[in-house]
Amino acid sequence: MSHAIKEPDQTLTVLGLESSCDDTAAAVVRHAPGAAPEILSSVVADQTALHAAFGGVVPEIAARAHAEKLDICVEQALEQAGLGLADLDAIAVTAGPGLIGGVLSGVMVAKGLAAGSSLPLVGVNHLAGHALTPRLTDGLAFPYLMLLVSGGHCQFLLVKGAGDFTRLGGTIDDAPGEAFDKTARLLGLPQPGGPAVEREAASGDAKRFALPRPLLDRPGCDMSFSGLKTALLRARDGVVAEKGGLTRTDRADLCASFQAAMRDVLVEKSRRALAIYMGGAPAAPAFAVAGGVAANKSLRAALETVSAELGCRFVAPPLKLCTDNAAMIAWAGIERFRAGARDDMTLMARPRWPLDQSSPALLGAGKKGAKA
Repeated sequence: MSHAIKEPDQTLTVLGLESSCDDTAAAVVRHAPGAAPEILSSVVADQTALHAAFGGVVPEIAARAHAEKLDICVEQALEQAGLGLADLDAIAVTAGPGLIGGVLSGVMVAKGLAAGSSLPLVGVNHLAGHALTPRLTDGLAFPYLMLLVSGGHCQFLLVKGAGDFTRLGGTIDDAPGEAFDKTARLLGLPQPGGPAVEREAASGDAKRFALPRPLLDRPGCDMSFSGLKTALLRARDGVVAEKGGLTRTDRADLCASFQAAMRDVLVEKSRRALAIYMGGAPAAPAFAVAGGVAANKSLRAALETVSAELGCRFVAPPLKLCTDNAAMIAWAGIERFRAGARDDMTLMARPRWPLDQSSPALLGAGKKGAKA
């Protein structure tokens, strides 16, 4: 099967694959220059039930599930879009960062599809998928400020182009979603922790426990959430020692206090990042937030308020496009394809892949490179 080579300014239809953590996803996105992108299909098979008994994602289980589900998701995505491989212009796939078994599964399936159909292959950075989502959903113009806040990542990015990202700051230890998950485990709540903690916090007293706001006393946009989680553990143990256990009210108050501390840190650091961004006098200032933690209503409302105070448009994509999905990968693939990016069968699956290659590593580096 052969395909005519398309010019970058023509309509593009791209299949995207995502398998970096515990969601197996495939989607088809079409874009004609000058028009809004169309998500023709988006299929996500989550693995929540597979990992429920372990209190977190087990990499080996995740990798096996991806290997079993990827071809099914691709088939469903093409069927929903009413297309075949012959109707596509390229295959885009998450090539990192993420759990290496899952990333490898996706890359190998994408390579097989590309080889079998003679379609171009485009490797996509998972974080770029999140960072470019506001262009898919809201047509944001470069440059804009992005807060990527999820289970595995938290960073402020100045997005200046499809492959041009400057990190203004990020977490130096736990990501917010990771801290929410650990908090849920400490309090006997189900996973994923974010929604469970948010539900409990709704009826709690956020002022009952004086939890810390880490790094607010230091300049800059870097964050830390490890100490907050430890403080919550001590507060819980204090209540248990005093009462012999936790009441529902105690648990709700702990959740509310934790959520308020997390929100206060993210809001203040967002204010600082916005000041840096606005200092560049962008023509159409916009502040976007994406990632699973962006679904937290309390956090989202607070970030929207800060953005409005500084005269900046606030954009939060729909929840289904904030969490891991393949539509964002297909879109990032379209953006990269238009910029001339192509990969071949040497495309590597990468557990680590910083978006900003010039900034020093936030979490240190090992033999495989910078972690973030």
